Order: sequence, then structure tokens, then C-alpha cells
Amino acid sequence: MHDPHPESEALAYRNATALVTDLEQGLVTSEELVSTLLARIAALDLDDDLAGVHAIAGLSADVLEVARERDRERAAGHLHGPLHGLPVLIKDNIEALGLPGLAGATALRGRPTRDAALVTNLREAGAIILGSTNLSQWANLRSTKSASGYSATGGLVANPWARERSAGGSSSGSGAAAAAGFAPLLVGTETDGSITCPAALNGVVGLKPTVGNVSRDGVVPISHRQDSPGPMTRLVADAALLYAALSGQSAPETLPTPRLVEPTTWITGHIATDNLFKEFVEALRTSGLSIAARPFATPGLDEGNDEQYALLCEFYDDLGSYLRGRAGEGVRSIDDVIAFENANAEIEHRYSSHEHFLAAQATGGMSAPDYVERRDRVTRWAIETALEPGLGEDDIIISPAYAPAWKSDLVLGDPSVWFNPGISVSAVAGWPILTIPFALLQGLPLGLTLIGRPNSEWSLLAVGEQIEAVARERGWTGRPDWSRSMRG
Repeated sequence: MHDPHPESEALAYRNATALVTDLEQGLVTSEELVSTLLARIAALDLDDDLAGVHAIAGLSADVLEVARERDRERAAGHLHGPLHGLPVLIKDNIEALGLPGLAGATALRGRPTRDAALVTNLREAGAIILGSTNLSQWANLRSTKSASGYSATGGLVANPWARERSAGGSSSGSGAAAAAGFAPLLVGTETDGSITCPAALNGVVGLKPTVGNVSRDGVVPISHRQDSPGPMTRLVADAALLYAALSGQSAPETLPTPRLVEPTTWITGHIATDNLFKEFVEALRTSGLSIAARPFATPGLDEGNDEQYALLCEFYDDLGSYLRGRAGEGVRSIDDVIAFENANAEIEHRYSSHEHFLAAQATGGMSAPDYVERRDRVTRWAIETALEPGLGEDDIIISPAYAPAWKSDLVLGDPSVWFNPGISVSAVAGWPILTIPFALLQGLPLGLTLIGRPNSEWSLLAVGEQIEAVARERGWTGRPDWSRSMRG
């Protein structure tokens, strides 16, 4: 498992919680850490002959200056907060001063950025904004035929475990950058699967918090009802550290022991993945975790259509409101984006079109006569038919996430993908979901999901650490086999 940039390997895969101690003890400085990560990114992100991950959308021009300032502050005993001196990468649909903030779309070039509220929280906690990460363009609500991880501004993100494989979406670059060792802390966003999918496919941890627990101010939106930024890391404890800074919450001193349930009907449909998950659940039971099992209601075509329709209505209004409020000249509505992309088809329509934009335009937004009815119907179904009855007296749902990463295909787009339907159910409800890697299947990582009731993030993270420990006892290392990845 030879690393293609051995001079940065040790620091690159050092976890955030360990780096906090290293910085406190003077074993490393923020300047050394940032310099090492910049060298690794330069070697592995853009060099197609070596790795060519293409996870980075932009780097902060002042990052070394900020790192030196954090070191001076530490030496003087003036610490900002729990992330003091730690570098963070944010998804490029999140605005930050000096970074593109393009959501992968050339239509947003030239529009000045500001610090999103969550970026302000990170800076106040002492974090160093290292840069931003590539993503599926417009957070994957653009085309029915696109390849996850592709954007017109950043190209196609590659999976560090196997470069020809998908990094998932839409937080593709954040997931791939975490696996590649480009930063210890990363931020993604999810509407329905956009943290869960890349976390599972890249073998990292991802948390979509309860909708509203992390500010979306300054984040290019899809839906005010389902969007949620959240941590992506290589360790559950690191996700907890980052979530505290993003949300402004602290972990409670004590937590009740949660009861877990395995929904026997919420599987990926990929036989090898589901069998490995069942085997792992038995190992969890052997370790002492109590896990019940029962069938859960599974969404059908009607529920899927209602979710999609409500999202399109919200997308039309929410994105339009965001575009009108963003500084600079340029597109102000979905109608403007459609016209811009049509006028720049040689770039924007190189591999796929914008069918979802056209569908959103056709709804007319949230003033559509059937929007409220369909939104409420699918939300009630998710909570009152699927989640609450399925949980019963239990607290946390454990199920597989996705089958292994599929091969990327820019020409034909993503194939039919095997995934757990409960991911969409939790998304519609706005409930939190934590993804944790647990095994390899033919050299490719698999993840599981933990779904809890609203505001149960700290319980999910606590159980997640127990599950992570069992996975590591069973051989999970979290390190890509770069020799396989470099064969492409």
C-alpha cells in the first residue's frame, strides 16, 4: 500500500483529534502542517500521471500567512477555540472570502464571495480555511444523465481507492480529499445523499445533521427543507469535533444508551454488499450492541415523485432568491441560468444538459397549486409511515449505505445505483444521518448509515465510535490502496 507522496504521508493521515495534541505539545506547527498538505495537493490532485484526484476547486491565497498567525497566537497563549490551527476544506457551493464558491458552474464566475455563516464559525473556532473542493455541478440537481463528481469548473473527481471509479456526489471532492489525505477536516452538504454517498464510496465518515442545526446562509441552495451542511472526516471523533464548531453545540456530559434497530427491508439490493453488512451487524451484536430487526415501510414511485416535485419547486424559488442576493453581476434566476448555459453550450452541455433546471422552471416554484399538498404528503409518509412506526421504542436505525463505487462515465452518466432507500426517507424528514466505513469489497470501501430522530447527532456520534472500533478490530484501516488507484 505504497503512498505516492511518502514525504507527506504521516501528517496527511494524522487525524484531527491527534493533531490537536501535536499542536499543543509543539510536535508540529500549523505552518508545517499546511505546507505539507499544500505539497501533497500539488503532487496528487492535478498530476494525472501520478494520481489526478481533481478534488480541489481552489486554495486560499493567504493560507500560509493565516497558519503563521495561528502559530504566533498559540505561542502567546491566545487560542481562538477547539480548531485552532487546524486546516479545513469546504465544498465549493459554500461561500468563503477568496475562494470560488461556484457550485461547479461557470454561470457564477466573477461573482464575489463572502464568508458563509458556517465559515465564520470555523474561523472563530481557530480553523484555517485551506481551500474548497470540487463537486457535482449545482450539487447534482442539474441533469438526469450526468456523472457524479463532474463540474464544468473542476472536471471529474476521481476516487482515491480506484481512479476509474466514482467519488459519488454531490460532495465528491470533500469525500475524495478526505480519503486522499488532503485535510483532516472537510465540510460537505447534503439534500438527499450528497454527504452519505461520497462518504460511503470514499471510505470516510460523513454526518448530515438535522436540517437547521448548521447554518445554510451563504450556501448555494437546493431546498430550505432538506439542505444541511455537515462534517466529512476520516474518524468519527473528528466529525464530532467539526460538528461542534459548525453547529455551536457541545456534546452533553452524559447520553442515554440508545437502542438500535436493523430495518430488514432497507438494503442496497446489491447481494455482496448486503451480505457483508449482515455479517458486520452480527459482529456488532457479538461486541455487545443490542440490535433489533424488523421490516420498515419502503418508499415507492408515488413517494419518489412527490419528493422530486417538491424539491424542484423549492429549487426554483430558493436558488433564485440566493442568486438575487449574491453580490456581483450575473444570473439572478433559474431562467437566467438556463439561458446562460444554452449560450455557453460548448462548456456547459459538453456531457449532459440541464433537465432538472427545465423541470424546476416548469413548476413555477412553491406557488404551484399542488406544491404544499405533495410536500406535506411525502413528509407525513416519511415520518408517520416509515420512520416512527419502524423505530417504535428504539432510537437509531442501522443499515447499509451504497454498493461499492461504480465506474465513472462522462458520456453516459451514472448507471443505476444500488443504495439504501432509507437515505431518502431521512432526507425528506430532515432527520440526521451518519455514515461510517466498515469493510472492503474487492478493494472498494463500504459504508453503513445510522439514522436518528431530530437533534440526536451526539447519540449517533457516540454509537458511531463504538461501531468504528469494531470495524477497526476487523481490519479496517481507512487508507486507500494507492497502487490500485494509480493503475486507474
